Amino acid sequence: MVSGSLDKLLHPSPQNPVFLPPFISFVCMSTFCFLPGPPSKPSLSAWPSTVLPTKSNVILRCKSPTPSKHFILKKEGFVLDTVKPYNLTEEMANFHFTELRQSDGGHYTCEYYSKWSHNTLSQPSDALFLLVTDENGYLPKPSFQAHHRGTVTAGSTVTLQCQKAGSVLGPIWFALLKVGHSTPVQTRGSAGMVLDFSLQNVTARDAGKYSCVYYQAKAPYRASDPSNLLEISVIDNHLPQDSAASTFPPQPKETSYKPLDTMTEDYTMGNLIRIGVAAVIILIVGGFLVEAWHSERLSPNRQW
Repeated sequence: MVSGSLDKLLHPSPQNPVFLPPFISFVCMSTFCFLPGPPSKPSLSAWPSTVLPTKSNVILRCKSPTPSKHFILKKEGFVLDTVKPYNLTEEMANFHFTELRQSDGGHYTCEYYSKWSHNTLSQPSDALFLLVTDENGYLPKPSFQAHHRGTVTAGSTVTLQCQKAGSVLGPIWFALLKVGHSTPVQTRGSAGMVLDFSLQNVTARDAGKYSCVYYQAKAPYRASDPSNLLEISVIDNHLPQDSAASTFPPQPKETSYKPLDTMTEDYTMGNLIRIGVAAVIILIVGGFLVEAWHSERLSPNRQW
């Protein structure tokens, strides 16, 4: 009986129609049918950054590739919140965190219920690691230095050394941060007191201000306060001398500015000059026309 029903399901025909419950949908090609998989996974991002001090605010944004009915935020696999999409396309939702505490640090994912897939839950997003740094001194601020001080040449390698202060129990990870980036540039684990970050084949995009933190690899993910900032400048020998030293993003160029009154005066003067030139041209052309008309009247061969 079971084998006959299975054969009927896999090989439908007009003589053996198959009636499916409304909550089951199949994708069929030729004589083969497949159950559709879950909707594609969404993306999860943080604004302004994934590394923030205590008592600050952050927005975790979940974005789906298709319209959604509900978004779910999870931390370490446990549901934290469920919200509806806030934008007209129904493809995005924001989760707001205020007055961050170190206990808010950890791995977050989001999922969504697709609007078109009969309430099917999507795959989870890639995990986002939120790190809340310690301003109370539980983990002392690390020291941070570069092996090559000052300006470096494009194409070279820059080594940045982060050293934790004191002894911390358990596995420790280090993170290299850059001003203007919402996520760490690099993260690495180390059993020692010092860790070297390497920036290879540097370009103008690598120029900027860097710092580092270290943190516990397991919950509650306590993290140190960021180190002092260290600025890196990159020189490209193939560029003109005045633009060889670079920072990224480039600094805006200064532009000349004129007060509105001055601009209005210039505009009025220009109009007066144009009107004067036009008047002179009209007078000259008018003179030629009058002379031609007068000559025509005095001509002895004129027919009356």
